[in-house]
Amino acid sequence: MRALAKLSALIDGFHRYVGRGVAVLSLLMVLVGAWNAIARHLGRYLGTQLSSNAYLEGQWYMFSLLFLLGAATTLERDGHVRVDVFYGRLGPRGKALIDLLGTALFLIPFCIFGIWVSIPAVENSWAVREVSPDPGGLPRYPIKAMIPVAFGLLLLQALSELIKKATALLVPATDGRAAP
Repeated sequence: MRALAKLSALIDGFHRYVGRGVAVLSLLMVLVGAWNAIARHLGRYLGTQLSSNAYLEGQWYMFSLLFLLGAATTLERDGHVRVDVFYGRLGPRGKALIDLLGTALFLIPFCIFGIWVSIPAVENSWAVREVSPDPGGLPRYPIKAMIPVAFGLLLLQALSELIKKATALLVPATDGRAAP
């Protein structure tokens, strides 16, 4: 059980690191968005084109990465939205059981399905070196490749959550109380 707990801690640490990168990416996305707005208006005033489709698409790509890569970190921080009809009334063991069942029955299969379904589209995009149809647009195949990567990261974090919830249910607390 200790080996699994160490694995879970390692996965959690990795996703905290990814989360810091996503935070920096969000700042960069805001700066690019601000530049796009300023450049568009300043360009009209100066009579030149200061913005481009590449900047706009870059901002979209950063938002996509923010969402895709942030999902696993959000799970690690227990930040996903829940339908809290019964969950809020449960004690720690009840919540752990619900989380364990939800992770095992829904989240893990969903991640596997997401990887399985996205790989052919990613392979096709790389095969044709897909690019944006807009003038000055960016290649699309690198951002599409992040879809199965994101599902893989979410699957990895789901396994970590499964370990933590199973541990909470199986290992009794050391101070004489029931495990959380």
